[in-house]
Amino acid sequence: MFLLLLLLLGSAGVYGQITVSGTLLDQETSEPLIGATVIVEGTTIGSTTSVDGEFSFQVNESPVTLLFSYVGYTNKSQRFNVAEKANLGIIYLDPNAISLGEIAVTASIGVARRTPVAMSNITPQFIEEKLGTMEFPEILKSTPGVYATKGPGGFGDSKINMRGFQSANVAVMINGVPMNDMEWGGVYWSNWAGLSDVTSLMQTQRGLGASKVSAPSVGGSINIITKSIDAEKGGSASYSLGNDGYNKVVFDVSTGLSETGWAMTMLLGKTWGDGYVQGADFVGYNYFINVAKKINEEHQISFTAFGAPQEHYQRSRYDGLTIEGWQEVQKYMGDNSPYRYNPTYGFGLNGERKSSAYNVYHKPQISLNHIWQIDEKSSLSTSLYTSLGRGYGYSGQNADGYSGHWYGTTNGILNETYRNPDGTFAYDQIYAVNAESTEGSVLAMSKSKNFHDWYGILSTYTTTIAQTIDVYGGLDMRYYKGVHTNELLDLYGGDYYIDRYRRNVSAENYAGAGTDAFIMRKMQVGDVVYRDYDGHVFQAGGFGQAEYNVGNLSAFAAGSLSNTTYWRYDRFYYDADNAKSETVDYLGYTIKGGANYNLTSEHNVFANVGFISRAPFFSGGAFLNSTVSNETNPDAVNEKIFSMEAGYGFKTSWLKADVNVYRTLWMDKLLSRSVDLNDGSRGTINMEGIDALHQGVEVELTARPYSWLDLTGMISIGDWQWNNNTVGYFYNDGSQPLADMQGNIASAAGAADHASMKLNLDGVKVGGSAQTTAALGAKFKINKDLRTGLDFYYFSRNYADWSFRSSDLLMFGEKSYASSWEIPEAGMFDFFASYAFPLGGTKAVISGNINNLFDQEYIADAVDGGDGQWQSAYQLFYGFGRTYNVRLKINF
Repeated sequence: MFLLLLLLLGSAGVYGQITVSGTLLDQETSEPLIGATVIVEGTTIGSTTSVDGEFSFQVNESPVTLLFSYVGYTNKSQRFNVAEKANLGIIYLDPNAISLGEIAVTASIGVARRTPVAMSNITPQFIEEKLGTMEFPEILKSTPGVYATKGPGGFGDSKINMRGFQSANVAVMINGVPMNDMEWGGVYWSNWAGLSDVTSLMQTQRGLGASKVSAPSVGGSINIITKSIDAEKGGSASYSLGNDGYNKVVFDVSTGLSETGWAMTMLLGKTWGDGYVQGADFVGYNYFINVAKKINEEHQISFTAFGAPQEHYQRSRYDGLTIEGWQEVQKYMGDNSPYRYNPTYGFGLNGERKSSAYNVYHKPQISLNHIWQIDEKSSLSTSLYTSLGRGYGYSGQNADGYSGHWYGTTNGILNETYRNPDGTFAYDQIYAVNAESTEGSVLAMSKSKNFHDWYGILSTYTTTIAQTIDVYGGLDMRYYKGVHTNELLDLYGGDYYIDRYRRNVSAENYAGAGTDAFIMRKMQVGDVVYRDYDGHVFQAGGFGQAEYNVGNLSAFAAGSLSNTTYWRYDRFYYDADNAKSETVDYLGYTIKGGANYNLTSEHNVFANVGFISRAPFFSGGAFLNSTVSNETNPDAVNEKIFSMEAGYGFKTSWLKADVNVYRTLWMDKLLSRSVDLNDGSRGTINMEGIDALHQGVEVELTARPYSWLDLTGMISIGDWQWNNNTVGYFYNDGSQPLADMQGNIASAAGAADHASMKLNLDGVKVGGSAQTTAALGAKFKINKDLRTGLDFYYFSRNYADWSFRSSDLLMFGEKSYASSWEIPEAGMFDFFASYAFPLGGTKAVISGNINNLFDQEYIADAVDGGDGQWQSAYQLFYGFGRTYNVRLKINF
């Protein structure tokens, strides 16, 4: 990195005397081509187009031949005498084998100054320059309304919130296909760790967005378009290295479009390292293949498959300490930062690596896409897709009296029960505990297996009426089966394990339950413990939209209707006759509309409004305790969301500014929170009928005052708070109802003998996401080959997520919150640089990143201790300190 910086500093000086600029548009639709490449033919001099299809860069000669290229479009080479005319005006490209207009429809990509939603675009060049060793969602941290962190800090364990809404309420779509888990709604980013290498365009849409699916998001959407047919033959190979043993190798190649209409793009990669967090080593692979065929002028078909198999040691989300706790573990870390400490890192007998936090998963996505150009006005785009997820994470099992012994921390306090003098978790001591037991292993490890089969079809018909109205209609159908099993992995020296959860099996549902032989069965490695069930989700719906485009006015009205069906099949707590649960259905719908008006060539305004009625999730919604019970939730109802938004845009040849305000009212929300029980174990509290209000203002700027300088900036100010009071019901770590103060146990939510608590949340700030974020960035194009830049990120008004402590559970009555603890504000700088040079007839680029340049210490996530004070905040994680990487990429 030091040598790279010397190279950069020694290469300063402005090169080029003539600035060429222009706008690249689609020949058929006149829409801007975002992220297209414009270069001086035979050189590396050039740039990519902006969100409005505009480009600008310097050349040193005239006349000059420029090459225009974009994925899915025919290359165009044109010679210009730039000495006479530096502004080249509008240049059009013709669609090639795959129409990006159709992809935009399927993937719900918005168009600037036309689609009336708040949106931001991320280009492949931006990803290459800024990502470095960051997690993929962190590339969006300079986007208004977005708060992204690394979470506990393991590979792929990052999180992202949008406008204060957690990931379960942020839709992630890849080529138009929804990726959110169909049981709980969230996204595990470790499953998509290779996406950054195959992205051709990434667009965020805040609020209702422009998604054309039957069950849209609440907070916003992230739309990712992967690479498809490259217009010319070629490829690249790259190698990266960084801090803490980080290594990454990527190779990609494209055949280009053949004379017979075939094209293929392929990518392979591997990433591995020790991890920034102590004992969080990882290895991940990623692959991508796209095969496309232009059958004739009417039909095109493409096959896409990609995935990212990975395995990594983790730091559990429960392993965050208090502020004082993090300082105390400095004694274990020597010269390293205490915030890297991992409470579950340790070894077993004979120095064998052991962990209670380990994850292995592979979730390939396979799709077959067909585009039928029916006539000059109508087309049909259809995508058949499947995802077959396989993997597991470690899950510690224990006998009565040993609850919480696998955890590295309890209530933010380091668990000293099995702790070596060097701070590592003493897994070898568990062997001794099990050896002393007369009832087999009292502590054992299982694999929490989560397999799923997911199939879907998304089909969109498009037609134009009277040349002014575009009509879209479509079908969105999905079926999902999730298999959830815990399988014994390691008895830690014991001869057998007795599963304490078997005593929760009802004799009414399972023959032999309640007998000593059933409860005291001696389980061995490979046997199923704790849970063994399937979750089934079937969703069928349709959507329609009409767009009116005349002159400066674009308006749309859209609606969708979907039915979500849930059922559950349990092999652990029920016999074959009672294994299948009741089937429950929820009918949801969406109504939304909006308009954009271009006041002049520089000014535009937009507004949208919508209402969503959305089915509750399978987990924590439709079922009282989906882990262990077939009992449906009789009080579960659709969540309702009413949202309004308005915005203003301004753009000139060198400046683009967007301002928007929003107000989203969320009603009848279902919410679950972790509970620290009095016996040291953890449980949950389920709450229903919660309302929240999310409102705010966002500003985003991009400017190019000089051809050698790009400036960016944004600020987002939110006001997110809970809007009413509610009642929550308690469950233990086996997801069984907790008894009330008299020792009674309920069988249904809301029953008088089920432990409950009234929660006074009205006016409490929504936690877990910074309500004020800002960013400033500058990129310097020092000469035709050398670029460098500096970015500043800032966040404040980040309230700790609220939860419960053991003292709360003693009440089983009423709990009031004034407000959660406000995490201190923080700001940090990121640096990047790249240098392009010829290498043996190829083009090579060496680039580097330094994230958190000045090693700023800051808290990224925390859970409130119940009193709004910093001393009691726990499950607290600090952000990463200074990290770096260097990459060499060769293009051929």
